[in-house]
Amino acid sequence: MLKGNCIVAQSGGPTSVINSSAYGVISEALSNKNIENIYGAKHGILGVIREELFDLRKEDKKELEYLKTTPSSGLGSCRYKLPNLDEDNSDYIRIFEVFKAHNIRYFFYIGGNDSMDTVAKLNNYAKKINYDIKILGIPKTIDNDLEGTDHCPGFGSAAKYIITSTLECTLDSLVYDANTITIIEVMGRNAGWLAAASALANNTKFDTPDLIYLPEVPFSFEKFKKDVLNVYHKKGKVMIVVSEGIKDENGNYIEHMDSPEYDSFGHSQLGGVGHILGDFLKNNISTKRVKVVQLNILQRSAMHFASKTDIEEAYYVGKKAVQYALEGNSGFLVGIKRISNNPYKYDTKLVEIKKVANLEKKVPLSWINKEGNYVTQECIDYIYPLIQGEVALPIEHGLPRYANLKKELIPKKCIKNNG
Repeated sequence: MLKGNCIVAQSGGPTSVINSSAYGVISEALSNKNIENIYGAKHGILGVIREELFDLRKEDKKELEYLKTTPSSGLGSCRYKLPNLDEDNSDYIRIFEVFKAHNIRYFFYIGGNDSMDTVAKLNNYAKKINYDIKILGIPKTIDNDLEGTDHCPGFGSAAKYIITSTLECTLDSLVYDANTITIIEVMGRNAGWLAAASALANNTKFDTPDLIYLPEVPFSFEKFKKDVLNVYHKKGKVMIVVSEGIKDENGNYIEHMDSPEYDSFGHSQLGGVGHILGDFLKNNISTKRVKVVQLNILQRSAMHFASKTDIEEAYYVGKKAVQYALEGNSGFLVGIKRISNNPYKYDTKLVEIKKVANLEKKVPLSWINKEGNYVTQECIDYIYPLIQGEVALPIEHGLPRYANLKKELIPKKCIKNNG
């Protein structure tokens, strides 16, 4: 069993429960004598490159415990893609210079698809230079599009928020007798899991939403018009949920921009398809009462109605990552395996990182109806256990009490290439 120090880091978009995974890592590391110092990287892998590491042993234990119910990325995140080793090895040399200087023997990276690419590259480089370190990926993404795991921590809470928001928007639309069409735009670049989750609002006493559009099915404006008119003539009101990443039959995002912006992973920045569809309906359907709701970052930061199942799973995979690493495992994702649906039971499993990195898990086409505008009961049954349970948040002065870490940086030892 390796003896040395560990780093935990967070990457990609935040979630309501990513800090719960971090706390799982920290709490388990604190209880093991083979892990001496525990560091948190400031802004993901960039914190390692810049040698900006928080000393987590200097944090108050109670404050660390608050991480379990604190949304967003408490250590800071980044969207930074390591270059291929054969193209540029400077980042790798720098990262392992920092690892060696601080005797880092365990590295835990919490993130999604692109973050697992970092795990794979660092694990391969460690083997190449014969540096003894255990590197594991911990799943995180509200999009639920990570391969190798039944589902991703972060998805259940975001899904619960979207389902609730769909229900509340429906109640709002019933206030007046005027005919109204409401479009709710949710996140989901290439996978429609979040939009699909809105179907669970139909498990209530209200018949909502009426239509759901996912990126997995090519979008047609003509068919969209027919779908909406069909519901509109029957009910006089229409509730629509749409993924931000819906595409036409040629694979082009409906939300086309004259000058699209891209992140460091090469992903175009999305957000606005709801307004495009809203304008289309205003121009093609007699009613002008078309409302567009963009949930935006609220769906990934709403701890006030998070899923207890989601929080507990996020914490558990963090703890298990440390246990797996101490057993000598490296180059794996700590995935979740579903044992049963009713009663819901789960455990963790190790998945080779090369089977995860840069891959996307999409909603199975068999879980989408033939019309391409809703999901099947099988999809609903898959999501249902993940939204269960409510969280008893610590409260101070009538408001949630979130973690407020000191984030004391350790002294730097690598002067060269710093910054």
